[in-house]
Amino acid sequence: MNQSSAPAHRPQVVIIGGGFGGLAAARELAKAPVDITLLDRRNYHLFQPLLYQVATAALSPSEIAWPIRHLLRGQPNARVLLAEATGVDLDRRCVQTTVGDQAFDYLVVATGADHSYFGHPEWSESAPGLKSIEDATAIRRRVLGAFERAENAPLAEREALLTFVIVGGGPTGVEMAGAVAELARDALARDFRNVDPREAKVMLVEAGPRILAAFPEPLAAYAARVLRRLGVSVMTETAVTGCSADGVELGERHLASSTVIWAAGVAASPLAAGLTGPHDRAGRSVVQDDLSLEGHPNVFVVGDAASTKGPAGASVPGIAPAAKQAGRHAAGVIAARISGRPGPGAFRYRHAGDLATIGRSAAVVRFDGFHLTGWLGWVFWGLAHIYFLIGLRNRIAVALDWSWSWLTRQRHVRLIIG
Repeated sequence: MNQSSAPAHRPQVVIIGGGFGGLAAARELAKAPVDITLLDRRNYHLFQPLLYQVATAALSPSEIAWPIRHLLRGQPNARVLLAEATGVDLDRRCVQTTVGDQAFDYLVVATGADHSYFGHPEWSESAPGLKSIEDATAIRRRVLGAFERAENAPLAEREALLTFVIVGGGPTGVEMAGAVAELARDALARDFRNVDPREAKVMLVEAGPRILAAFPEPLAAYAARVLRRLGVSVMTETAVTGCSADGVELGERHLASSTVIWAAGVAASPLAAGLTGPHDRAGRSVVQDDLSLEGHPNVFVVGDAASTKGPAGASVPGIAPAAKQAGRHAAGVIAARISGRPGPGAFRYRHAGDLATIGRSAAVVRFDGFHLTGWLGWVFWGLAHIYFLIGLRNRIAVALDWSWSWLTRQRHVRLIIG
């Protein structure tokens, strides 16, 4: 074969992370003349907004996850690599992984976020967060195990075993608090003989002046009222100053609890935090208008790994729609450069709305200029989450599970494993 007939080099695009941002970028490049390597240390894409339902025995992990290879099986220019990225060499243009270096012409970093304990990483042992299936099943084990231990514990130890503390009043904390309260009040109410699960105390601790700070005040106030009706103690303007196996410290007050769940803050993944250039307080890369890394126009950071601004100058929230939009935008910039046409310009995040469910038949929704609460909000929340799930099977399975749970007040995944 002579030199003129040799195949032209196809740009190599490496995407780190198979979450919302990474998967959106890969799909957006489906018709581009590039070769894509999407690498992730897990072989599945996870629908993180419903992790708390796995943690509270409402859903099975398989209902909110889907194999990445299956999702990209019809995309000939994409391959999936099961590996962990350990570093990025920007000078050599390669990603260092547990299975060897991966060279790139363009790189998309979509590694998501980790838990932030505000300078106290030692708290993670006593107060696990909720970012992965492993986290969710571990929390489920702690919650269900607390009731089992209380059944056979001396009376003096039962109160701490039946006290559940959720730290953080954002959507994850609110949804977790409501779900734990309903689990105790409904699903477990008749399962034990020596203890009454309905006597469990659920405490939601928030350092700010109110829960759901990103929502309009009337919706946040409604959520607080519903939580209190479920028996949740909502403690605002209360900062956690210590965590241990015995509970939490709230200033000079000690709150005894065997189960503390952390939903108070996020930080960039170690790989994103280690990238060159400026970072925000959470370790996220401060990117250029087109989501590229400062000084490296071929490297893009999206989703929870990036610090970006919305149209009004506010930070883009770390939610699934934002990550998807960023992933598609970065892919659009790459495709435009390869084809030699004008790019999409600066990234402009379009915020569709905010949703949070509080419990059975109650949710708060801010969507495109209107607000919903109560039953209508809960139905809207449910339909939105079912729509954004990946795979028809998962949508049907989740819809059936929710319908059964609503009719019977039961949770069928009450398994203590691990």
